[in-house]
Amino acid sequence: QVQLVESGGGLVQPGGSLRLSCAASGSILSSATMSWYRRAPEKERELVALITSIHGTIYADSVKGRFTISRSNARNTVLLQMNGLKPEDTAVYYCNYRSGTVNYWGKGTLVTVSS
Repeated sequence: QVQLVESGGGLVQPGGSLRLSCAASGSILSSATMSWYRRAPEKERELVALITSIHGTIYADSVKGRFTISRSNARNTVLLQMNGLKPEDTAVYYCNYRSGTVNYWGKGTLVTVSS
C-alpha cells in the first residue's frame, strides 16, 4: 500500500508561483514513476509532469519552461514548482505513484490562478 498526500495549492495571481508537494508513505520503491496530473473544470485529467529514475523528467508541452518536477527519495517527496502561472493552469492537481501494475493516487490539491 502507498499513501499520497498533496499540499501547497491555493489562489495565486497570473504570473505568480506555487510549489506543490506530494508526501508518499508506505511501500515506496525508488524505481517507481512519480507524476503530477491535473483536471481542469469540465476537462479530462491530463499529465503535467513525471519523473523516473530511468527516463528522467517529462513535461506536458503546456507547462514546459514554467514547471519543474523534482524528487527526494530520502524523504519520499515529489515537488512541482510552478512559475509563470496562467489562468488555464487552474485545476485540481493530483499526485500519482506507479510501479508495474501498482497505481496509486492522492486526493488532490486545488490551484486557482485568478486576478
